[in-house]
Amino acid sequence: MPAQRPQIRRIEPLRPRGLRVLIHLDDDSEPFEVTLEALERSRLGVGDSLAPDARRNLLEADADVRVRDAALNLLSHRARTRHELSTKLRQRAFAKERIDACLDRLEQRGLLDDDAVAAAFVRDRLRHRPRGKARLVSELRAMGVDGDSASETIDRVFADEGANDVDLARETAEAWIRKQGARMVIALSGDHGPERDKARRRLHGYLARRGFRGDALSTALDHAARLAEGSPD
Repeated sequence: MPAQRPQIRRIEPLRPRGLRVLIHLDDDSEPFEVTLEALERSRLGVGDSLAPDARRNLLEADADVRVRDAALNLLSHRARTRHELSTKLRQRAFAKERIDACLDRLEQRGLLDDDAVAAAFVRDRLRHRPRGKARLVSELRAMGVDGDSASETIDRVFADEGANDVDLARETAEAWIRKQGARMVIALSGDHGPERDKARRRLHGYLARRGFRGDALSTALDHAARLAEGSPD
């Protein structure tokens, strides 16, 4: 004789707002918690039997709802790339396959767009914390944007904003000078010597860490020296 299937004896809303419920069965087993949405998807209610496949489907639906809600909550704080969102969700112990399926659905709904996130990131950098293209490529790649896409996005945003590495490097050097004490500025404006070389090395390192290379970096160094001497371009 087949074992009797347990039935749902009670559905207990959990605070706050009752978005999660506790399922009590009539076999005195430990109650288990699921989202109300998952329960509604399963079309189960009090008095329904809970066969093994029905319970499995209910828990699968619950996991789908939880990973989606977690993703939307993360996106509500700030826009993220697919890679960033996937990393955060993996840290919450969701399975990779479930995360990938969730992110596919978010992309289809237009809620996840790596190109838009990358462009917004570059614009924010230009307006608030200028960086050279090399640094921006590195930062975008760390966000999961591939190198070619990162370079294309940076070039497009720079063109839209009328920005270029040389002007950004000069502005960054000017900001550096404003933060220095009189001794450093005097050293930078002096003739060749240990103090001047030290000041230039410090400024060179500052600019290099912010992604400025080649002509942009050397132009900014010369510009800073002229400013320190009181002879702006």
